[in-house]
Amino acid sequence: MSANIRRASWALVACLGASLAHAKLPAPTPEAAAKAQEGAAKAAWAGKVDNYKLCLAQDRTAAAYRRTAKDAKPAAATPACADPGPFVYTPPEPKPAEAAPTPAAAPKS
Repeated sequence: MSANIRRASWALVACLGASLAHAKLPAPTPEAAAKAQEGAAKAAWAGKVDNYKLCLAQDRTAAAYRRTAKDAKPAAATPACADPGPFVYTPPEPKPAEAAPTPAAAPKS
């Protein structure tokens, strides 16, 4: 009997948790949205830096292999590693506020 009560209480907790998960959050403020955009840009730049470092490591590994292996084939033509440079973020231009529609004049009787 107590096992059924536990199951029922866990089911109730799960339903309450699911309803809280579906709650709608308010729209972010412009400052929060700008900070999120900057964070996304920084994450994209960090990915480019990681790819650059990986490219350099692969080039070093391939060069070391070619130096030591007797039957190594010559290097294939590959593009050089592209350095992403320092992180620079330029925020997008804010959109001009749309003009509020003017209320229609009340008809005169």
